[in-house]
Amino acid sequence: MPSTALTAIGTLVTNDPALGDGPLGLRRDAAVVFEDETVVWVGDSAAAPAADTGVDLGGRAVLPGFVESHAHLVFAGDRAEEFAARMAGRPYAAGGIRTTIAATRAASDDALAANLARLFDESVRAGSTTVECKSGYGQTVADELRSVRIAGRFTGEVTLLAAHVPPPEYAGRADDYVAMVIAEMIPRCAPHARWIDVFCEQGAFDRDQAHAVLSAGIEHGLVPRVHGNQLHQGPGVRLAVELGAASVDHVAHVSPADIDALAGSDTVATLLPGADFCTRNSYPPARALIDAGVTVALGADCNPGTSYTTSLPFCIALAVRELHMTPDEAVWAATAGGAKALRRTDIGRLTPGARADAIALGAPSHLHLAYRPGVPLIDRVWRAGAVVHAGLPR
Repeated sequence: MPSTALTAIGTLVTNDPALGDGPLGLRRDAAVVFEDETVVWVGDSAAAPAADTGVDLGGRAVLPGFVESHAHLVFAGDRAEEFAARMAGRPYAAGGIRTTIAATRAASDDALAANLARLFDESVRAGSTTVECKSGYGQTVADELRSVRIAGRFTGEVTLLAAHVPPPEYAGRADDYVAMVIAEMIPRCAPHARWIDVFCEQGAFDRDQAHAVLSAGIEHGLVPRVHGNQLHQGPGVRLAVELGAASVDHVAHVSPADIDALAGSDTVATLLPGADFCTRNSYPPARALIDAGVTVALGADCNPGTSYTTSLPFCIALAVRELHMTPDEAVWAATAGGAKALRRTDIGRLTPGARADAIALGAPSHLHLAYRPGVPLIDRVWRAGAVVHAGLPR
């Protein structure tokens, strides 16, 4: 099997404290060896074993590939005018999603796939080597089915967001919509997805409706996730913990009891500061969550209405500046944290046995991701041992 040695790494983030310093397992002047799609060796650069291909990184930092555990990439249309109005003072409400539902329903499969491919490529160039992708902008059986099928062309981490908001034809009849989702949509779409998700929020679905949708998904073999506590303090966090959800995402408005519930569970709190930045919503209390022992992930939440970014480096910078996370915590959340939110053990780390997903920065340390916000620092990206993005040499 072909092998590749990355040598002369300035700072290596392994995410294994046994391999280096601190929670990130940092090593200096390090090397990593890939064999085929797998990491097989980590150590000092001077001791690196021979490999078929050698890459001298000249002091660049190397990190595990980012794990994007929350993305809405199957859609059509544009909501720039809505964003501009919001910046001028109109508050965000969940109903804006219906604009994208109309555009997505009207788009062809080819158009949806082309847009997803564009955004997926953006994500890779920003360092994301694993990308979860949700449906949720079709909200009919046929449109959700084609959405999960299209998403499955690009990733194995497909989420059926069957209950995003009640679509226009179900206005005032959310219970009827939930009944249709349970009886028709989930049975048809479940074979093409891994996860089931629901937006548990005022203007979307209440606790009982969300519980019914998630329970139906579980019965069809899907693992639950929850959009919860984004705009108001509500039942989303508790519901996620009750059902053993892999993650509850947003968590901008939480009580001390919510935090305690998360800390005592295996549910990951996925923070999406790009959405809070773009909606002028309150940022989640990351410091309180982390200090309580909650496992935290960071996601970009790419979607056309409230966080039209595919850049986890941008979200790392926001997390450090606005959520009061340390740079180390933010990097861990965007790599190992995202892996935990997807219940994956083969990604989010650079240790022997892990998938060979890595990024090299045009900088000597991972600290530069927050230290130099907005600068395109991703020099090279490897996914499963293959180079999938190469920037200009520095």
